Amino acid sequence: MSTQIPTQAAPQRRPFGRTVKNYVALTKPRVMELLLVVTVPAMILAEGGFPSIWLVLATLIGGAMSAGSAGAFNCYLDRDMDRKMKRTENRPLVTGEISDRNALIFASVLGVLSVAWLLVTTNVLAAALSAAAIFFYVVIYTLLLKRHSEQNIIWGGIAGCFPVLIGWAAVTGSLDWPAWVFFLIIFLWTPAHYWPLSMRYRDDYAAAGVPMLGVVRGRATVGLQVILYAWATVASSLLLIPAPGVSWVYAAVALISGGYFILQAHRLYGSAIRGQEGKPMQVFHGSITYLSVLSLAIAIDPLLPF
Repeated sequence: MSTQIPTQAAPQRRPFGRTVKNYVALTKPRVMELLLVVTVPAMILAEGGFPSIWLVLATLIGGAMSAGSAGAFNCYLDRDMDRKMKRTENRPLVTGEISDRNALIFASVLGVLSVAWLLVTTNVLAAALSAAAIFFYVVIYTLLLKRHSEQNIIWGGIAGCFPVLIGWAAVTGSLDWPAWVFFLIIFLWTPAHYWPLSMRYRDDYAAAGVPMLGVVRGRATVGLQVILYAWATVASSLLLIPAPGVSWVYAAVALISGGYFILQAHRLYGSAIRGQEGKPMQVFHGSITYLSVLSLAIAIDPLLPF
């Protein structure tokens, strides 16, 4: 009677395309897209026209790698929380598609490449700002603020303002006052953009132990804060009107789109004080539309013939 020796099944290799897709997911491409949306308008405003295509592409590539590195570090550091949240339960580190070690290596290499790329293709200031953006998002926001403060989005959101400075610095090698006004717009916009999301996913953040404002405060309080930051965002956008290359076109767009943004914030607050959930995701997506339209106006205005 012969004895068969059981054979161990060979480990299945994942398709290359699937692996690439998982690494792209680590970079949080939706966040990256939003950050890059503001980079080109900042460059056009700094140039007073359209910069060289090569400089724009080089800056976007460097910015994408910088944002992707920060996103991948964030996925690595927050993997314990992501396992507890339905919104993030399909991220590659949660499902095991990518190992923790490989994710950390990927994030590190991408960060170094972003700084080196910008240093070679743009200038020292843009490269330094890229490094600062990664540091701020990973250390200040993810490690120090996110798990410990309800103000995490306010100060952690500064990292999302850096693409404006990187784009401006890539063109001019300096940081002039319009760049800081654009920075301020995004800084004030971020809480009004993100807090509605924290209202929608309140249970997720509570399960993960993240003290987002939507978790530690009631709907009415969060809704009021969204209103205040929406008004502050629109007011700060008007500070850009005296900048060279900005005309009545931008002013009109800023007022109209800003009015739409503020109206949505007031509707959310109105629902909250009536004890209703309202439509926080409508405000969340509406805030993205607002920033995109405003950025488009910044990009187009300097190119107009009048």
